[in-house]
Amino acid sequence: MSPGANELPLFPLNVVLFPGMVLPLHIFEPRYRLMIAECRKEHKPFGIVLARPDSTFIHEETYSVGTTAEIREIDELEDGRFILMAIGLERFRILSWHRKKAYLSGLVEPYEDIPESSQLLASSMKQAQGLFETYLNMLLEAAGKDTMEISLPTLPQELSYFIAYLLGAEDELKQQLLELTSTLKRLEEEITFLRREVPFMRQMLIGESHFAENPDRSMLN
Repeated sequence: MSPGANELPLFPLNVVLFPGMVLPLHIFEPRYRLMIAECRKEHKPFGIVLARPDSTFIHEETYSVGTTAEIREIDELEDGRFILMAIGLERFRILSWHRKKAYLSGLVEPYEDIPESSQLLASSMKQAQGLFETYLNMLLEAAGKDTMEISLPTLPQELSYFIAYLLGAEDELKQQLLELTSTLKRLEEEITFLRREVPFMRQMLIGESHFAENPDRSMLN
């Protein structure tokens, strides 16, 4: 057994949770109501893992890297369902899966980033911050809301998780970012994504503005 390995209840979802991020959950399946009730009683976290596309109710297939989640707020409804807020704590890698109870669980070990040059991280962090602020404000503008000054995490790893969680990207790409063991590489991948998305969104907003000012009357006939 790997040093630091421990048993963890696993909750397969179509979402990728990152450390430090908040996830609202509605727990209605009996097996996961049992899992939450036990975690609540024992004051233990559970693991959020991305379900693979071919996963089924009976044969649950997940990716091998996930994030532990701690229950911060919880309401139990009269019919036994739970409405809760969970926060991501740390990443783990699954060593083995099993089903000793009604729900999936596994033997997991900590999964961490490697140490890296603070100078290189600072440079990539600055680029990522600027692009992401522009990206978020464009999302607000597209939604018809006022832009705002955004308070972003000040540590490279925390920023890389924050950006990854909020990117409008496919779950598979977010899973790839979660599995990286380099904060620098994660920031660089996010910079590449944002450099592609920001110009696209800018053109989209310009196009919407042009149409609003110069509607194509032929479309109305």
